[in-house]
Amino acid sequence: QVHLVESGGGLVQAGGSLRLSCVASERIPSDYYMAWFRQAPGKEREFVSAMAWGIRTADSAKGRFAIARDNAKNTVYLQITSLRPEDTAVYTCASAGRIITASQALKTEGYTYWGQGTQVTVSS
Repeated sequence: QVHLVESGGGLVQAGGSLRLSCVASERIPSDYYMAWFRQAPGKEREFVSAMAWGIRTADSAKGRFAIARDNAKNTVYLQITSLRPEDTAVYTCASAGRIITASQALKTEGYTYWGQGTQVTVSS
């Protein structure tokens, strides 16, 4: 059982930046996708970005969200810049438990392990 622990969330003013981190309890193979999803109040969880050998990013996240991964540290990061109030959400990382396709990487069903999430609140 892989445990994922996120950190780095908080309250930030619009226009600010944050770097979220997610540490896995054991090594995740490089060809297994690790991803970030977010869920805003009253909305469904949505895909943000994922990374294995390649990177997939939601159209809504392109330009301001950047995923990175340090396999030596079993850690995936999400750098968010120019934060907007509509970015307010719980950000959760996930890890696939096997090799999945790039299409599967966009969907919650592609992931086996989930963290508890970290709250990001952006004030206007």
